[in-house]
Amino acid sequence: MSRLPDILDESALARLFLQERVQEDSTWFSLPGGQTLFAAGDPSEQLYFVRAGRLGAFRRELGHETQFLGVIRPGEPAGEMSLIAEAPHSADVVALRDSEIIAVPRDTFFEACEADTAVMIELAKLMMLRSRQAVTRGGVGEPSVFGFVSLGAANTLRPLVERLAREILKLGYSVTTIGFEAQTAPTEWFSDVERTHDFVLYVAEATDGGWRQVVARQVDRLFRVGRGDKSPPKAEAMVDVPSPLQAQQLVDLVLLHPPDTDRPQGSEAWLDIAKPARLFHVRRDHEGDLQRMARVLTGQSVGLVLSGGGARAYAHVGAVKALRERGVPIDFVGGVSMGAVIAAGVAMGWDNEEMEVRIRQAFVDTSPLADIAFPLLAMTHGIQVNERLAHHFGDTQIADLWLPFFCLSSNLTTGAYQMHRRGLLRRALRASISLPGILPPATDDQNVLVDGAVMKNFPADVMRAGQLGPIVGVDVTGGRSITADDVARPASVWRWFWSGQWRNGPPIVSLLMRAATVSTSRDLTAARDATDVLVMPEVSKVEIRDFSGAYDEAVAEGYRATIEALDKLDRPVQSLRRRRSLEEVRQAKTQSSNTTAATG
Repeated sequence: MSRLPDILDESALARLFLQERVQEDSTWFSLPGGQTLFAAGDPSEQLYFVRAGRLGAFRRELGHETQFLGVIRPGEPAGEMSLIAEAPHSADVVALRDSEIIAVPRDTFFEACEADTAVMIELAKLMMLRSRQAVTRGGVGEPSVFGFVSLGAANTLRPLVERLAREILKLGYSVTTIGFEAQTAPTEWFSDVERTHDFVLYVAEATDGGWRQVVARQVDRLFRVGRGDKSPPKAEAMVDVPSPLQAQQLVDLVLLHPPDTDRPQGSEAWLDIAKPARLFHVRRDHEGDLQRMARVLTGQSVGLVLSGGGARAYAHVGAVKALRERGVPIDFVGGVSMGAVIAAGVAMGWDNEEMEVRIRQAFVDTSPLADIAFPLLAMTHGIQVNERLAHHFGDTQIADLWLPFFCLSSNLTTGAYQMHRRGLLRRALRASISLPGILPPATDDQNVLVDGAVMKNFPADVMRAGQLGPIVGVDVTGGRSITADDVARPASVWRWFWSGQWRNGPPIVSLLMRAATVSTSRDLTAARDATDVLVMPEVSKVEIRDFSGAYDEAVAEGYRATIEALDKLDRPVQSLRRRRSLEEVRQAKTQSSNTTAATG
Protein backbone atom coordinates (compact mmCIF):
# COMPACT_ATOMS: atom_id res chain seq x y z
CA MET A 1 0.00 0.00 0.00
CA SER A 2 2.99 2.31 -0.37
CA ARG A 3 1.17 4.26 -3.08
CA LEU A 4 -1.67 5.31 -0.81
CA PRO A 5 -0.28 8.57 0.59
CA ASP A 6 0.17 10.19 -2.84
CA ILE A 7 -3.57 10.58 -3.36
CA LEU A 8 -3.66 13.59 -1.03
CA ASP A 9 -1.66 16.74 -0.41
CA GLU A 10 0.23 17.08 2.84
CA SER A 11 -2.61 17.03 5.35
CA ALA A 12 -3.96 15.10 8.29
CA LEU A 13 -5.94 12.90 5.93
CA ALA A 14 -2.72 12.11 4.06
CA ARG A 15 -0.97 11.19 7.28
CA LEU A 16 -3.76 8.76 8.04
CA PHE A 17 -2.43 6.49 5.28
CA LEU A 18 1.03 6.49 6.79
CA GLN A 19 -0.26 4.54 9.77
CA GLU A 20 0.68 0.89 9.54
CA ARG A 21 -2.74 -0.56 10.37
CA VAL A 22 -4.46 1.70 7.82
CA GLN A 23 -2.10 0.45 5.14
CA GLU A 24 -2.68 -3.16 6.18
CA ASP A 25 -6.50 -3.01 6.45
CA SER A 26 -7.37 -0.69 3.54
CA THR A 27 -8.43 -2.11 0.21
CA TRP A 28 -7.79 -0.60 -3.18
CA PHE A 29 -10.14 -1.41 -6.06
CA SER A 30 -11.28 -0.19 -9.45
CA LEU A 31 -14.80 1.15 -9.97
CA PRO A 32 -15.84 1.24 -13.66
CA GLY A 33 -17.59 4.35 -14.91
CA GLY A 34 -21.33 4.17 -14.30
CA GLN A 35 -21.04 1.76 -11.37
CA THR A 36 -22.49 2.65 -7.96
CA LEU A 37 -20.12 2.90 -5.00
CA PHE A 38 -23.01 3.01 -2.54
CA ALA A 39 -26.70 3.90 -2.66
CA ALA A 40 -28.94 5.86 -0.35
CA GLY A 41 -30.04 3.58 2.47
CA ASP A 42 -26.99 1.32 2.30
CA PRO A 43 -25.21 0.74 5.63
CA SER A 44 -22.07 2.79 6.21
CA GLU A 45 -19.21 0.48 7.09
CA GLN A 46 -16.20 2.05 5.35
CA LEU A 47 -14.74 5.43 4.53
CA TYR A 48 -13.87 5.79 0.86
CA PHE A 49 -11.20 7.91 -0.78
CA VAL A 50 -10.93 8.65 -4.49
CA ARG A 51 -7.43 7.86 -5.72
CA ALA A 52 -8.13 8.47 -9.40
CA GLY A 53 -11.17 9.28 -11.51
CA ARG A 54 -14.25 11.12 -10.26
CA LEU A 55 -17.43 10.26 -8.42
CA GLY A 56 -20.82 11.97 -8.58
CA ALA A 57 -23.23 12.37 -5.67
CA PHE A 58 -26.97 12.25 -6.36
CA ARG A 59 -30.09 12.63 -4.25
CA ARG A 60 -33.18 10.88 -5.55
CA GLU A 61 -36.56 11.48 -3.92
CA LEU A 62 -39.84 9.92 -4.95
CA GLY A 63 -41.88 12.38 -6.99
CA HIS A 64 -38.95 14.81 -7.39
CA GLU A 65 -36.30 15.39 -10.00
CA THR A 66 -32.98 13.70 -9.27
CA GLN A 67 -30.63 16.30 -7.81
CA PHE A 68 -26.99 16.23 -8.84
CA LEU A 69 -25.13 17.25 -5.69
CA GLY A 70 -21.71 17.52 -7.26
CA VAL A 71 -18.36 15.90 -7.96
CA ILE A 72 -15.97 14.08 -5.59
CA ARG A 73 -12.43 14.46 -6.90
CA PRO A 74 -9.15 12.58 -6.34
CA GLY A 75 -7.95 12.98 -2.78
CA GLU A 76 -11.45 13.62 -1.39
CA PRO A 77 -13.43 11.27 0.88
CA ALA A 78 -16.91 9.88 0.32
CA GLY A 79 -19.35 8.62 2.91
CA GLU A 80 -17.71 10.37 5.88
CA MET A 81 -20.92 11.84 7.35
CA SER A 82 -22.77 8.54 7.44
CA LEU A 83 -19.75 6.72 8.83
CA ILE A 84 -19.31 9.09 11.75
CA ALA A 85 -23.05 9.36 12.43
CA GLU A 86 -23.37 5.56 12.19
CA ALA A 87 -26.34 6.10 9.88
CA PRO A 88 -27.22 4.76 6.42
CA HIS A 89 -25.98 6.72 3.41
CA SER A 90 -28.28 9.59 2.41
CA ALA A 91 -27.28 9.83 -1.26
CA ASP A 92 -26.16 7.69 -4.19
CA VAL A 93 -22.49 7.93 -5.15
CA VAL A 94 -21.66 6.78 -8.67
CA ALA A 95 -18.43 6.65 -10.70
CA LEU A 96 -18.60 9.32 -13.39
CA ARG A 97 -15.61 7.71 -15.07
CA ASP A 98 -13.33 4.73 -14.45
CA SER A 99 -12.06 5.35 -10.92
CA GLU A 100 -9.74 3.91 -8.32
CA ILE A 101 -11.05 3.78 -4.76
CA ILE A 102 -9.47 3.15 -1.39
CA ALA A 103 -11.74 1.80 1.35
CA VAL A 104 -10.83 2.15 5.03
CA PRO A 105 -12.88 -0.01 7.47
CA ARG A 106 -14.82 1.83 10.17
CA ASP A 107 -12.88 0.45 13.16
CA THR A 108 -9.55 1.07 11.48
CA PHE A 109 -10.50 4.64 10.68
CA PHE A 110 -11.58 5.48 14.24
CA GLU A 111 -8.43 3.89 15.67
CA ALA A 112 -6.36 6.03 13.30
CA CYS A 113 -8.23 9.13 14.44
CA GLU A 114 -7.35 8.38 18.06
CA ALA A 115 -3.70 8.20 17.08
CA ASP A 116 -3.88 11.52 15.21
CA THR A 117 -6.72 13.78 16.40
CA ALA A 118 -6.00 16.26 13.59
CA VAL A 119 -7.59 13.78 11.17
CA MET A 120 -11.01 14.15 12.77
CA ILE A 121 -10.66 17.93 13.00
CA GLU A 122 -9.85 18.16 9.30
CA LEU A 123 -12.71 15.83 8.43
CA ALA A 124 -15.10 17.84 10.63
CA LYS A 125 -14.22 21.00 8.68
CA LEU A 126 -14.96 19.21 5.41
CA MET A 127 -18.26 17.89 6.75
CA MET A 128 -19.34 21.35 7.87
CA LEU A 129 -18.45 22.78 4.47
CA ARG A 130 -20.43 20.10 2.68
CA SER A 131 -23.39 20.54 5.05
CA ARG A 132 -23.41 24.28 4.39
CA GLN A 133 -23.32 23.65 0.67
CA ALA A 134 -26.22 21.20 0.97
CA VAL A 135 -28.35 23.74 2.85
CA THR A 136 -27.70 26.40 0.22
CA ARG A 137 -28.20 23.85 -2.57
CA GLY A 138 -24.57 24.14 -3.59
CA GLY A 139 -22.75 21.09 -4.89
CA VAL A 140 -20.18 19.16 -2.86
CA GLY A 141 -17.93 19.93 -5.84
CA GLU A 142 -18.88 21.64 -9.07
CA PRO A 143 -18.16 19.99 -12.44
CA SER A 144 -15.04 21.38 -14.08
CA VAL A 145 -14.21 18.92 -16.87
CA PHE A 146 -16.55 18.95 -19.86
CA GLY A 147 -16.63 17.01 -23.09
CA PHE A 148 -18.01 18.10 -26.46
CA VAL A 149 -18.65 15.37 -29.02
CA SER A 150 -19.73 16.19 -32.56
CA LEU A 151 -22.78 14.41 -33.99
CA GLY A 152 -22.68 14.33 -37.75
CA ALA A 153 -20.89 17.63 -38.35
CA ALA A 154 -17.30 16.78 -39.26
CA ASN A 155 -14.36 19.03 -38.28
CA THR A 156 -16.43 22.03 -37.25
CA LEU A 157 -16.65 21.75 -33.50
CA ARG A 158 -13.22 22.72 -32.15
CA PRO A 159 -13.30 26.39 -33.29
CA LEU A 160 -16.62 26.80 -31.50
CA VAL A 161 -15.33 25.22 -28.28
CA GLU A 162 -12.23 27.40 -28.40
CA ARG A 163 -14.46 30.48 -28.65
CA LEU A 164 -16.38 29.16 -25.66
CA ALA A 165 -13.08 28.78 -23.79
CA ARG A 166 -12.29 32.44 -24.47
CA GLU A 167 -15.62 33.44 -22.92
CA ILE A 168 -14.76 31.37 -19.83
CA LEU A 169 -11.36 33.09 -19.72
CA LYS A 170 -13.13 36.47 -19.61
CA LEU A 171 -14.92 35.31 -16.46
CA GLY A 172 -11.60 35.06 -14.65
CA TYR A 173 -10.78 31.36 -14.93
CA SER A 174 -7.94 29.33 -16.40
CA VAL A 175 -9.19 27.03 -19.14
CA THR A 176 -7.72 24.77 -21.80
CA THR A 177 -9.19 23.05 -24.86
CA ILE A 178 -7.88 19.58 -25.71
CA GLY A 179 -8.54 17.55 -28.83
CA PHE A 180 -7.49 14.26 -30.37
CA GLU A 181 -3.80 15.16 -30.03
CA ALA A 182 -4.08 13.85 -26.46
CA GLN A 183 -5.50 10.44 -27.37
CA THR A 184 -2.26 8.63 -26.53
CA ALA A 185 -1.51 10.58 -23.35
CA PRO A 186 -1.12 8.58 -20.11
CA THR A 187 -3.68 8.79 -17.31
CA GLU A 188 -1.34 10.90 -15.19
CA TRP A 189 -1.24 13.56 -17.91
CA PHE A 190 -5.01 13.99 -17.82
CA SER A 191 -4.93 14.24 -14.03
CA ASP A 192 -2.23 16.93 -14.14
CA VAL A 193 -4.14 19.03 -16.70
CA GLU A 194 -7.38 18.79 -14.74
CA ARG A 195 -5.63 19.66 -11.48
CA THR A 196 -3.89 22.76 -12.86
CA HIS A 197 -6.82 24.36 -14.72
CA ASP A 198 -10.12 25.67 -13.46
CA PHE A 199 -11.87 24.17 -16.48
CA VAL A 200 -10.88 21.61 -19.09
CA LEU A 201 -12.81 21.29 -22.35
CA TYR A 202 -12.26 18.08 -24.30
CA VAL A 203 -13.52 18.14 -27.88
CA ALA A 204 -13.99 15.26 -30.33
CA GLU A 205 -14.97 15.69 -33.96
CA ALA A 206 -17.07 13.20 -35.89
CA THR A 207 -13.92 11.73 -37.49
CA ASP A 208 -11.88 11.34 -34.31
CA GLY A 209 -12.58 7.65 -33.86
CA GLY A 210 -11.37 6.22 -30.57
CA TRP A 211 -10.79 9.68 -29.08
CA ARG A 212 -14.58 10.11 -28.96
CA GLN A 213 -14.77 7.13 -26.62
CA VAL A 214 -12.07 8.62 -24.38
CA VAL A 215 -13.86 11.97 -24.14
CA ALA A 216 -17.19 10.33 -23.31
CA ARG A 217 -15.58 8.57 -20.33
CA GLN A 218 -13.19 11.27 -19.13
CA VAL A 219 -15.50 14.15 -18.17
CA ASP A 220 -17.85 15.36 -15.44
CA ARG A 221 -20.53 16.29 -17.95
CA LEU A 222 -20.88 15.55 -21.65
CA PHE A 223 -22.33 17.75 -24.40
CA ARG A 224 -23.32 16.16 -27.68
CA VAL A 225 -23.34 18.77 -30.43
CA GLY A 226 -25.46 18.59 -33.58
CA ARG A 227 -26.67 20.77 -36.44
CA GLY A 228 -30.07 22.15 -35.50
CA ASP A 229 -30.79 23.06 -39.11
CA LYS A 230 -30.30 19.43 -40.18
CA SER A 231 -32.12 16.21 -39.46
CA PRO A 232 -30.70 14.21 -36.54
CA PRO A 233 -28.40 11.26 -37.26
CA LYS A 234 -29.50 7.70 -36.75
CA ALA A 235 -29.59 6.26 -33.25
CA GLU A 236 -26.35 4.41 -33.97
CA ALA A 237 -24.50 7.73 -33.76
CA MET A 238 -25.42 7.94 -30.08
CA VAL A 239 -24.26 4.39 -29.43
CA ASP A 240 -20.95 5.40 -31.02
CA VAL A 241 -20.24 7.58 -27.96
CA PRO A 242 -21.46 5.53 -24.97
CA SER A 243 -20.98 7.27 -21.64
CA PRO A 244 -21.49 6.21 -18.03
CA LEU A 245 -22.96 9.69 -17.53
CA GLN A 246 -26.09 8.89 -19.58
CA ALA A 247 -27.77 6.91 -16.80
CA GLN A 248 -27.11 9.77 -14.37
CA GLN A 249 -28.70 12.38 -16.65
CA LEU A 250 -25.41 14.19 -17.15
CA VAL A 251 -25.42 14.19 -20.95
CA ASP A 252 -26.78 17.32 -22.65
CA LEU A 253 -27.51 18.28 -26.25
CA VAL A 254 -26.34 21.45 -28.00
CA LEU A 255 -27.92 22.31 -31.34
CA LEU A 256 -26.05 24.76 -33.57
CA HIS A 257 -27.97 27.15 -35.84
CA PRO A 258 -27.09 29.67 -38.55
CA PRO A 259 -26.67 33.25 -37.22
CA ASP A 260 -29.91 34.49 -38.82
CA THR A 261 -32.15 31.74 -37.40
CA ASP A 262 -35.45 33.24 -36.24
CA ARG A 263 -36.53 30.24 -34.22
CA PRO A 264 -35.32 26.63 -34.01
CA GLN A 265 -37.45 23.97 -35.65
CA GLY A 266 -37.51 20.19 -35.50
CA SER A 267 -35.73 19.91 -32.15
CA GLU A 268 -38.18 17.27 -30.91
CA ALA A 269 -36.67 14.76 -33.34
CA TRP A 270 -33.24 15.37 -31.80
CA LEU A 271 -34.65 14.78 -28.32
CA ASP A 272 -36.09 11.45 -29.42
CA ILE A 273 -32.67 10.31 -30.60
CA ALA A 274 -30.32 11.85 -28.04
CA LYS A 275 -32.53 11.73 -24.91
CA PRO A 276 -30.53 14.53 -23.24
CA ALA A 277 -30.93 15.87 -19.73
CA ARG A 278 -30.95 19.42 -21.09
CA LEU A 279 -31.13 21.08 -24.51
CA PHE A 280 -29.30 24.27 -25.50
CA HIS A 281 -29.57 26.25 -28.74
CA VAL A 282 -26.53 28.17 -29.97
CA ARG A 283 -26.38 30.40 -33.04
CA ARG A 284 -23.01 30.49 -34.74
CA ASP A 285 -21.20 33.79 -34.29
CA HIS A 286 -23.78 34.84 -31.68
CA GLU A 287 -21.82 36.23 -28.74
CA GLY A 288 -24.79 36.16 -26.36
CA ASP A 289 -25.40 32.44 -26.88
CA LEU A 290 -21.74 31.59 -26.21
CA GLN A 291 -21.73 33.79 -23.12
CA ARG A 292 -24.78 31.90 -21.88
CA MET A 293 -23.00 28.56 -22.36
CA ALA A 294 -19.95 29.94 -20.53
CA ARG A 295 -22.19 30.84 -17.59
CA VAL A 296 -23.74 27.37 -17.65
CA LEU A 297 -20.33 25.68 -17.49
CA THR A 298 -18.96 27.93 -14.75
CA GLY A 299 -22.04 27.81 -12.52
CA GLN A 300 -23.02 31.43 -13.19
CA SER A 301 -26.14 30.83 -15.29
CA VAL A 302 -29.24 32.51 -13.88
CA GLY A 303 -32.53 30.66 -13.50
CA LEU A 304 -35.81 32.58 -13.22
CA VAL A 305 -38.79 30.96 -11.48
CA LEU A 306 -42.27 32.52 -11.51
CA SER A 307 -45.06 31.38 -9.21
CA GLY A 308 -48.75 31.08 -9.92
CA GLY A 309 -51.28 33.47 -8.47
CA GLY A 310 -54.03 34.43 -10.89
CA ALA A 311 -54.12 38.13 -11.74
CA ARG A 312 -51.44 38.77 -9.12
CA ALA A 313 -48.99 37.03 -11.45
CA TYR A 314 -49.02 40.13 -13.66
CA ALA A 315 -46.31 41.25 -11.23
CA HIS A 316 -43.96 38.90 -13.09
CA VAL A 317 -44.09 41.19 -16.13
CA GLY A 318 -42.69 44.02 -14.03
CA ALA A 319 -40.08 41.70 -12.49
CA VAL A 320 -38.80 40.63 -15.91
CA LYS A 321 -38.61 44.27 -17.01
CA ALA A 322 -36.56 45.16 -13.92
CA LEU A 323 -34.15 42.24 -14.41
CA ARG A 324 -33.55 43.24 -18.01
CA GLU A 325 -32.98 46.89 -17.12
CA ARG A 326 -30.36 45.89 -14.56
CA GLY A 327 -28.60 43.63 -17.06
CA VAL A 328 -29.38 40.37 -15.26
CA PRO A 329 -29.11 37.51 -17.77
CA ILE A 330 -31.90 34.93 -17.85
CA ASP A 331 -30.53 31.54 -18.89
CA PHE A 332 -33.18 29.11 -17.58
CA VAL A 333 -36.83 29.89 -16.99
CA GLY A 334 -39.76 28.04 -15.46
CA GLY A 335 -43.07 28.66 -13.80
CA VAL A 336 -46.50 27.53 -12.78
CA SER A 337 -49.98 28.63 -13.87
CA MET A 338 -49.94 32.32 -14.91
CA GLY A 339 -46.26 32.39 -13.97
CA ALA A 340 -45.72 29.70 -16.62
CA VAL A 341 -47.36 31.91 -19.25
CA ILE A 342 -45.04 34.83 -18.46
CA ALA A 343 -42.05 32.46 -18.34
CA ALA A 344 -42.98 31.06 -21.75
CA GLY A 345 -43.00 34.58 -23.15
CA VAL A 346 -39.45 35.08 -21.87
CA ALA A 347 -38.37 31.77 -23.43
CA MET A 348 -40.04 32.78 -26.70
CA GLY A 349 -37.78 35.84 -26.80
CA TRP A 350 -40.49 38.46 -26.33
CA ASP A 351 -39.02 41.84 -25.42
CA ASN A 352 -40.73 44.10 -22.89
CA GLU A 353 -43.00 45.75 -25.43
CA GLU A 354 -44.13 42.51 -27.02
CA MET A 355 -44.67 40.95 -23.61
CA GLU A 356 -46.99 43.77 -22.57
CA VAL A 357 -48.94 43.79 -25.83
CA ARG A 358 -49.49 40.04 -25.84
CA ILE A 359 -50.42 39.69 -22.16
CA ARG A 360 -52.85 42.60 -22.46
CA GLN A 361 -54.44 41.07 -25.55
CA ALA A 362 -54.67 37.61 -24.02
CA PHE A 363 -55.84 38.38 -20.49
CA VAL A 364 -56.48 42.08 -19.84
CA ASP A 365 -58.58 43.46 -22.69
CA THR A 366 -61.23 40.81 -22.10
CA SER A 367 -61.33 38.40 -19.20
CA PRO A 368 -60.34 34.79 -19.96
CA LEU A 369 -63.00 33.74 -17.44
CA ALA A 370 -65.90 35.35 -19.30
CA ASP A 371 -67.18 32.21 -21.06
CA ILE A 372 -69.23 31.08 -18.07
CA ALA A 373 -70.51 27.52 -18.41
CA PHE A 374 -73.06 25.32 -16.74
CA PRO A 375 -70.66 23.82 -14.18
CA LEU A 376 -70.47 20.15 -15.05
CA LEU A 377 -66.64 20.17 -15.04
CA ALA A 378 -65.80 23.83 -14.46
CA MET A 379 -67.19 27.36 -14.17
CA THR A 380 -66.01 28.19 -17.70
CA HIS A 381 -65.79 26.41 -21.04
CA GLY A 382 -62.09 27.24 -21.40
CA ILE A 383 -62.61 27.99 -25.09
CA GLN A 384 -61.35 31.56 -24.81
CA VAL A 385 -58.22 30.45 -23.00
CA ASN A 386 -57.54 27.81 -25.66
CA GLU A 387 -57.94 30.35 -28.46
CA ARG A 388 -55.65 32.89 -26.83
CA LEU A 389 -52.91 30.40 -26.13
CA ALA A 390 -53.11 29.21 -29.75
CA HIS A 391 -52.95 32.79 -31.03
CA HIS A 392 -49.92 33.86 -29.01
CA PHE A 393 -47.90 30.63 -28.87
CA GLY A 394 -49.06 28.91 -32.06
CA ASP A 395 -47.60 25.47 -32.67
CA THR A 396 -44.29 26.20 -30.97
CA GLN A 397 -42.70 23.18 -29.36
CA ILE A 398 -41.01 23.59 -25.98
CA ALA A 399 -37.85 22.08 -27.49
CA ASP A 400 -37.77 24.92 -30.03
CA LEU A 401 -37.63 27.70 -27.45
CA TRP A 402 -34.37 29.63 -27.26
CA LEU A 403 -34.13 29.16 -23.49
CA PRO A 404 -34.47 25.95 -21.48
CA PHE A 405 -38.04 26.11 -20.15
CA PHE A 406 -40.29 24.06 -17.92
CA CYS A 407 -43.72 24.41 -16.41
CA LEU A 408 -45.64 22.22 -14.02
CA SER A 409 -49.14 20.81 -13.89
CA SER A 410 -50.70 18.62 -11.22
CA ASN A 411 -51.43 15.06 -12.28
CA LEU A 412 -54.59 13.98 -10.45
CA THR A 413 -54.20 10.46 -11.83
CA THR A 414 -50.76 9.82 -10.35
CA GLY A 415 -51.01 12.21 -7.41
CA ALA A 416 -47.75 14.03 -8.27
CA TYR A 417 -46.75 17.13 -10.15
CA GLN A 418 -45.94 16.68 -13.83
CA MET A 419 -43.06 18.52 -15.44
CA HIS A 420 -43.45 19.73 -19.03
CA ARG A 421 -40.09 20.13 -20.80
CA ARG A 422 -41.08 19.03 -24.27
CA GLY A 423 -44.17 18.79 -26.44
CA LEU A 424 -46.55 21.49 -27.67
CA LEU A 425 -46.02 24.64 -25.60
CA ARG A 426 -49.63 25.82 -25.56
CA ARG A 427 -50.82 22.39 -24.47
CA ALA A 428 -48.40 22.42 -21.54
CA LEU A 429 -49.51 25.93 -20.59
CA ARG A 430 -53.16 24.93 -20.83
CA ALA A 431 -52.53 22.15 -18.33
CA SER A 432 -50.53 24.40 -16.04
CA ILE A 433 -53.29 27.04 -15.78
CA SER A 434 -56.25 24.66 -15.48
CA LEU A 435 -57.48 25.74 -12.07
CA PRO A 436 -59.83 23.03 -10.78
CA GLY A 437 -63.44 24.14 -10.92
CA ILE A 438 -62.65 27.17 -13.06
CA LEU A 439 -61.18 25.70 -16.25
CA PRO A 440 -61.88 22.19 -17.52
CA PRO A 441 -58.92 19.88 -16.81
CA ALA A 442 -56.43 18.93 -19.51
CA THR A 443 -55.70 15.32 -20.37
CA ASP A 444 -52.56 13.47 -21.38
CA ASP A 445 -53.43 9.96 -22.50
CA GLN A 446 -55.33 8.68 -19.46
CA ASN A 447 -53.89 11.29 -17.09
CA VAL A 448 -55.99 14.19 -15.81
CA LEU A 449 -53.93 17.37 -15.43
CA VAL A 450 -54.90 20.52 -13.55
CA ASP A 451 -53.15 23.69 -12.44
CA GLY A 452 -49.59 23.06 -11.26
CA ALA A 453 -50.18 25.35 -8.30
CA VAL A 454 -52.34 22.65 -6.69
CA MET A 455 -49.22 20.59 -5.86
CA LYS A 456 -46.30 23.02 -6.29
CA ASN A 457 -46.93 26.70 -6.76
CA PHE A 458 -43.36 27.98 -6.54
CA PRO A 459 -41.00 25.42 -8.14
CA ALA A 460 -37.63 26.99 -7.33
CA ASP A 461 -36.44 23.66 -5.91
CA VAL A 462 -37.30 22.03 -9.25
CA MET A 463 -35.16 24.62 -11.02
CA ARG A 464 -32.32 23.95 -8.57
CA ALA A 465 -32.25 20.27 -9.57
CA GLY A 466 -31.47 21.25 -13.16
CA GLN A 467 -28.83 23.96 -12.80
CA LEU A 468 -26.08 24.99 -10.39
CA GLY A 469 -26.16 28.75 -10.91
CA PRO A 470 -28.09 31.38 -8.94
CA ILE A 471 -31.88 31.41 -9.00
CA VAL A 472 -34.14 34.44 -8.98
CA GLY A 473 -37.58 33.55 -7.69
CA VAL A 474 -40.63 35.80 -7.90
CA ASP A 475 -43.32 34.61 -5.51
CA VAL A 476 -46.74 36.28 -5.46
CA THR A 477 -48.28 33.75 -3.07
CA GLY A 478 -47.29 35.62 0.06
CA GLY A 479 -50.01 38.26 -0.14
CA ARG A 480 -53.00 38.43 2.13
CA SER A 481 -55.39 35.53 1.63
CA ILE A 482 -58.99 36.18 0.66
CA THR A 483 -61.39 37.37 3.32
CA ALA A 484 -65.09 36.95 3.88
CA ASP A 485 -65.71 40.10 1.82
CA ASP A 486 -64.07 38.50 -1.20
CA VAL A 487 -66.52 35.61 -1.25
CA ALA A 488 -69.64 37.44 -0.12
CA ARG A 489 -72.75 36.85 -2.15
CA PRO A 490 -73.60 39.93 -4.29
CA ALA A 491 -76.42 42.00 -2.77
CA SER A 492 -78.10 42.02 -6.16
CA VAL A 493 -77.33 39.42 -8.78
CA TRP A 494 -78.81 41.64 -11.49
CA ARG A 495 -76.69 44.64 -10.45
CA TRP A 496 -73.64 42.39 -10.34
CA PHE A 497 -74.43 41.20 -13.88
CA TRP A 498 -75.16 44.61 -15.41
CA SER A 499 -72.04 46.15 -13.82
CA GLY A 500 -69.89 43.76 -15.83
CA GLN A 501 -68.31 42.22 -12.74
CA TRP A 502 -69.55 38.82 -13.88
CA ARG A 503 -66.72 38.77 -16.44
CA ASN A 504 -64.30 38.11 -13.58
CA GLY A 505 -66.39 35.14 -12.57
CA PRO A 506 -68.59 34.83 -9.50
CA PRO A 507 -67.07 35.13 -5.99
CA ILE A 508 -66.64 31.37 -5.85
CA VAL A 509 -63.85 31.83 -8.42
CA SER A 510 -61.74 33.67 -5.82
CA LEU A 511 -62.36 30.86 -3.38
CA LEU A 512 -61.35 28.18 -5.89
CA MET A 513 -58.30 30.08 -7.12
CA ARG A 514 -56.98 30.79 -3.65
CA ALA A 515 -57.65 27.23 -2.48
CA ALA A 516 -55.73 25.90 -5.49
CA THR A 517 -52.71 28.17 -4.97
CA VAL A 518 -52.11 27.73 -1.24
CA SER A 519 -48.76 25.99 -0.70
CA THR A 520 -47.84 24.02 2.39
CA SER A 521 -45.29 25.71 4.61
CA ARG A 522 -42.86 22.83 4.02
CA ASP A 523 -43.00 23.12 0.22
CA LEU A 524 -42.83 26.90 0.35
CA THR A 525 -39.83 26.86 2.68
CA ALA A 526 -37.97 24.38 0.46
CA ALA A 527 -38.67 26.47 -2.62
CA ARG A 528 -37.63 29.75 -1.04
CA ASP A 529 -34.48 28.17 0.38
CA ALA A 530 -33.53 27.20 -3.16
CA THR A 531 -33.56 30.82 -4.35
CA ASP A 532 -30.63 33.22 -4.20
CA VAL A 533 -32.73 36.32 -4.89
CA LEU A 534 -36.27 36.11 -3.56
CA VAL A 535 -38.71 38.74 -4.82
CA MET A 536 -42.04 38.95 -3.00
CA PRO A 537 -44.22 41.71 -4.50
CA GLU A 538 -46.85 43.16 -2.17
CA VAL A 539 -49.95 42.20 -4.13
CA SER A 540 -52.40 41.54 -1.32
CA LYS A 541 -54.62 44.38 -2.58
CA VAL A 542 -54.83 42.80 -6.03
CA GLU A 543 -57.98 40.70 -6.48
CA ILE A 544 -56.77 37.32 -7.61
CA ARG A 545 -59.46 37.05 -10.34
CA ASP A 546 -59.34 40.67 -11.54
CA PHE A 547 -57.59 39.94 -14.82
CA SER A 548 -58.99 43.06 -16.50
CA GLY A 549 -58.31 45.68 -13.83
CA ALA A 550 -55.22 44.53 -11.92
CA TYR A 551 -52.58 44.69 -14.63
CA ASP A 552 -50.97 48.11 -14.14
CA GLU A 553 -50.89 47.93 -10.35
CA ALA A 554 -49.44 44.42 -10.27
CA VAL A 555 -46.81 45.14 -12.95
CA ALA A 556 -45.67 48.28 -11.13
CA GLU A 557 -45.36 46.38 -7.83
CA GLY A 558 -43.42 43.54 -9.46
CA TYR A 559 -40.99 46.06 -10.93
CA ARG A 560 -40.60 47.93 -7.63
CA ALA A 561 -40.06 44.78 -5.55
CA THR A 562 -37.46 43.41 -7.98
CA ILE A 563 -35.47 46.64 -8.08
CA GLU A 564 -35.53 46.70 -4.28
CA ALA A 565 -34.25 43.11 -4.08
CA LEU A 566 -31.46 43.78 -6.60
CA ASP A 567 -30.38 46.93 -4.77
CA LYS A 568 -29.67 44.86 -1.66
CA LEU A 569 -27.06 42.75 -3.45
CA ASP A 570 -23.36 43.48 -3.12
CA ARG A 571 -22.48 41.92 -6.48
CA PRO A 572 -24.16 40.96 -9.76
CA VAL A 573 -26.75 38.18 -9.60
CA GLN A 574 -24.72 35.87 -11.85
CA SER A 575 -21.80 36.11 -9.39
CA LEU A 576 -23.77 35.05 -6.32
CA ARG A 577 -22.60 31.42 -6.62
CA ARG A 578 -19.35 32.14 -8.39
CA ARG A 579 -16.66 29.63 -7.48
CA ARG A 580 -13.18 30.90 -6.75
CA SER A 581 -10.54 30.26 -9.37
CA LEU A 582 -7.42 28.27 -8.55
CA GLU A 583 -5.41 31.49 -8.64
CA GLU A 584 -7.80 33.15 -6.19
CA VAL A 585 -7.49 30.16 -3.86
CA ARG A 586 -3.68 30.32 -4.05
CA GLN A 587 -3.71 34.06 -3.32
CA ALA A 588 -6.02 33.53 -0.34
CA LYS A 589 -3.71 30.84 1.07
CA THR A 590 -0.67 33.05 0.60
CA GLN A 591 -2.38 35.97 2.30
CA SER A 592 -3.47 33.73 5.17
CA SER A 593 0.08 32.39 5.60
CA ASN A 594 1.54 35.89 5.56
CA THR A 595 -1.00 37.05 8.13
CA THR A 596 -0.23 34.10 10.39
CA ALA A 597 3.51 34.72 10.11
CA ALA A 598 3.08 38.41 10.90
CA THR A 599 0.95 37.78 13.99
CA GLY A 600 3.05 34.84 15.16
